[in-house]
Amino acid sequence: MKMLKRILLLLFVTIILLVFFNYPKLNILAGYSAKNMASSVFVAHRSLEFTDKTDNNFSPVNLADDSVDRENKIATSSAFGLLTRKAIYREGLGTVLTLIEADETASYLSPKRLKEDTITPYPYGNAPQKDTLFENVNYAKLNETVSSVFGRNQTRAVVVIYKDQIIAEKYADGFTKDSKILGWSMTKSVLSTVYGVMQYQKKINVYDKAPIDSWQNDERKNITIHNLLQMNSGLEWDENYDEISDATKMLFLERDMTKAQENKPLTGEMNTSWNYSSGTSNLLSGIARNQFKTHQEYLDYWYTNLIDKIGMNSMVLETDLAGNYVASSYAWATPRDWGKFGLLYLHKGYWNGEQVFAKDWVTYVTQPTPGSNGTYGAQFWLNAEGQFKDVPKNMFFADGYQGQRVYILPDQDLVIVRMALSWMEENEFLKGVLESIQ
Repeated sequence: MKMLKRILLLLFVTIILLVFFNYPKLNILAGYSAKNMASSVFVAHRSLEFTDKTDNNFSPVNLADDSVDRENKIATSSAFGLLTRKAIYREGLGTVLTLIEADETASYLSPKRLKEDTITPYPYGNAPQKDTLFENVNYAKLNETVSSVFGRNQTRAVVVIYKDQIIAEKYADGFTKDSKILGWSMTKSVLSTVYGVMQYQKKINVYDKAPIDSWQNDERKNITIHNLLQMNSGLEWDENYDEISDATKMLFLERDMTKAQENKPLTGEMNTSWNYSSGTSNLLSGIARNQFKTHQEYLDYWYTNLIDKIGMNSMVLETDLAGNYVASSYAWATPRDWGKFGLLYLHKGYWNGEQVFAKDWVTYVTQPTPGSNGTYGAQFWLNAEGQFKDVPKNMFFADGYQGQRVYILPDQDLVIVRMALSWMEENEFLKGVLESIQ
């Protein structure tokens, strides 16, 4: 009997210790599941069942129990009944994880949006495009190449745009041209573009020192906005999504995500220590906020001067609880609208008769960051060292978690969008598309 009691006591203590040491991970598990579920249901208009079967079906997120309150627009996720997280929908701002009960009823501002153009053909509006057949395009080979990345590669959408014309387009079951898909870290490239617009309008100078009050009495005062855009500030940051890290704590536990990177010390040297950091992107969102007199102006600017201006009317940029755009991770849009974003860069900021950002901004974002081995520019990824060996070295792209990509190929007048649930080796895919165009 004494032996049984000891065994039960040991088992009890073991369970307590396991819960104690893993409780923070439960917060991330339930937080991810609730946030992703809320956005999938209330932003992308998918069902709970579809989201659980697809987006939230990987370990350990699939261990969470999800429920949706459609009337109040709340998604709830429970981790083994030990910890529960809620995410709420706010009109115009997408969804956000709550931290306290009062967050569910707190007031908020929403961005003012420009009216959608349903008369002008795609890409400059949202009416059907004027179909053109190009004699130099091998459509059979192109469609075969596009089809090859569906199925086992978990591709959800591919759009190929050549000379402003969609020449190939395919969607997985459950998705259409009107389906909003999360771009994850492609949002960083949207952030960079906002800075390009502000630079063009002389609202900011990216070579100025970062205007962060808390840095003014230490060596961080010399960090420039340029250093931040290139993720080359030397600031400490742990971008690890498999553990409790700076990135996961920011996305799932912070009210104001713009502060997470601000509070980090220097651990490297400015302009030589490249370190990929979602915290840096959100810090830049906070710096952008401070360029405007009111929060409403900040919310409106991203849409009226960039997103809606180029007809990306499907896009929803989600904010944190403090109302800052989560520029590291949370932009939703249709694949066609992601294609418009690529076209804006293909045309060097010129859009339907108007210069949105300076032509040399493209040169700026594609300048390799010191220390990145030619793979990174200013919140864009590069092929400068030919890691895609069969693709031109001047190709650059927006890149997001699980294989969200917008490839921009200037010499070929080509934009390729791929949205997916998993990464894959994309050199052969891109090579196939290029070989389809003689």
